[in-house]
Amino acid sequence: MTKLLQWLLGVGLLLGTWACLVWDLVPAQLTPQWKEVVWVAPMYLLMSFACYSLATIGYRVATFNDCEDAAKELQQEIEEARRDLAKKGLKLS
Repeated sequence: MTKLLQWLLGVGLLLGTWACLVWDLVPAQLTPQWKEVVWVAPMYLLMSFACYSLATIGYRVATFNDCEDAAKELQQEIEEARRDLAKKGLKLS
């Protein structure tokens, strides 16, 4: 099962449960206060997911590794390509 299908299955189960509780499709004895909580639950879940996503992106940006060895290797490959093109008569600025 791909990650997309896992997410779609999870969202579908949550939305199905929410819809059943909101439209009284299951015999759950919810008080009016709990019905108000259930009604706005998707907005709270969406805001929680957005906060989690921003925190995850911020953490990964803050801990991003520099690849100094790969940068040196890439610079060497660029210089090698320039020398090869210069041998073939291409003038580089």
